[in-house]
Amino acid sequence: MTTPIKDLNLEGKVAVITGGGGVICSVMSKALAMKGVKTAILDLKKENADKVADEIREQYGTKSIGIAANVLDKSSLEAAKKEINEKLGSIDYLINGAGGNAPTATSKVEKIEPSDMEHLEDTFFGLELEGFEKTFDLNFKGTLIPTLVFARDMVKKQRGGIVNISSMNSYRPLTKIPAYSASKAAINNFTQWLAVHFAKTGVRVNAIAPGFLLTNQNRFLLVDEKTGESTARGKKIINGTPMERYGTPEELTGTLVFLLSDWSEFITGIVVPVDGGFSAYSGV
Repeated sequence: MTTPIKDLNLEGKVAVITGGGGVICSVMSKALAMKGVKTAILDLKKENADKVADEIREQYGTKSIGIAANVLDKSSLEAAKKEINEKLGSIDYLINGAGGNAPTATSKVEKIEPSDMEHLEDTFFGLELEGFEKTFDLNFKGTLIPTLVFARDMVKKQRGGIVNISSMNSYRPLTKIPAYSASKAAINNFTQWLAVHFAKTGVRVNAIAPGFLLTNQNRFLLVDEKTGESTARGKKIINGTPMERYGTPEELTGTLVFLLSDWSEFITGIVVPVDGGFSAYSGV
C-alpha cells in the first residue's frame, strides 16, 4: 500500500514577510494568501505595507496586516511581533525578503584596465565604505535580526519554516557589486548554519537564490535610462541565461510555497536556484 501524498498544510498559518511592500515580496505574500496563509506585511514605509495588505484582503479574503518596521532595528521588530501576535496569532513562517544594493557600493568599471590608473575612483578604490556597509547591513543583518525576533514563536512550538532570499550573486559574484555579492554569500552560509542549529526544533531554514529579475535596485545597471534598451551589462546577463530572458517574481512563488509546506518537511539547509539555467551555463 502506497503512502498518500501529504497536503500542503498551509491554510491558517501566519507568515511574516519583510520587505513585503516591494515588487518581489508583495507577489510572494499574495501567493501565500492564495493558499490561506495569514500574512503580516512588513516594510519601512507603512503606506507600502498597507497597500499590499489591503490588496490581499480584497483579492483573496485572507487576513493580512501592514506594519511599518525597520529590519535593522530590533526594537522596531519586537513591536511588530507584538502586534502580529495580537492580531494574527503565533508566527509559523518568516520570509526574509528585505534587501538591495546601493550605487555607492557599485564600481563604475568591471575590471581595472591599464588606462584606468589615472581614474581609480571609477574602480574598487572608489567604492564608498558607507555604501558598502549599508548594503551589507541591509542584506545580512536585515536577515539576521528579524530571525532573532520572529523565529522565537516557531522554536517554542517546535514547528515552522524560514525562507531567506539569496541571489545567484552568492555563487558567482558579479562584477561591479562586491558588497551585494558578499552579503548574499553570507546569507547562504547563515541559512546552512541556522538549519543545523534549529534541526531538532522542527523549524526548517532554507533559501531561494533568484536569477536575474528587473527590480528598482538593479534597473539602473541593466536598462539605459535614455533609450530604454538593454545596457551592455544587461545583454551579458541575457546571453548568460539559457532561457534568454529575465525571470518574474511570480516564478519564485512555487519554490516558496513548496519550501514552507509539509511537502518539504525533510528539507532544510538548502539554497534553491531559480535562475533560468544561469548557474548551469558556462557561456559556451
